[in-house]
Amino acid sequence: MGVYNVHERLLAAKRSEVGALIDTLASSDDKLWPQEGWPSMEFDRPLAAGAAGGHGPVRYTVATHIPSQWVRFTFSGPRGFHGFHEYAAFTVDQDHTLLRHTLAMAVHGPARLTWPLVFRPLHDALLEDSLDRAELACTGTVDRPARWSPYVRMLCGLAR
Repeated sequence: MGVYNVHERLLAAKRSEVGALIDTLASSDDKLWPQEGWPSMEFDRPLAAGAAGGHGPVRYTVATHIPSQWVRFTFSGPRGFHGFHEYAAFTVDQDHTLLRHTLAMAVHGPARLTWPLVFRPLHDALLEDSLDRAELACTGTVDRPARWSPYVRMLCGLAR
């Protein structure tokens, strides 16, 4: 089964400002990854190609990092996840940037069930929280904050 999942937010900020958020991933000053209610993104070294880590049961390696523009992670777990996820900053105009998170993978074995039933709803909620953090960092406010569905709240409760 193929999965292509995209979350994006148009931000009133220059690409250099939005791209700088990507560069903070997994650092002590992470401005992009949601901090509350989610497993931390952690790596065995600073964000750069070859860094290995992940968040919770989702494991990956940094495949490519172009500072202040793009980072791609290649999955190594859970079993049955074969593909990548990435953050990228795209210039729209001088004062606006599109921050996009893309996940593209094939799922096999147990992941054919765990992706749609568990991981996708959690992934979608986490990414919307991440984009809220980006919007807050760039503009000082969030126009329409993400809200977790009852199903996501239940899954998070079970995970605790």
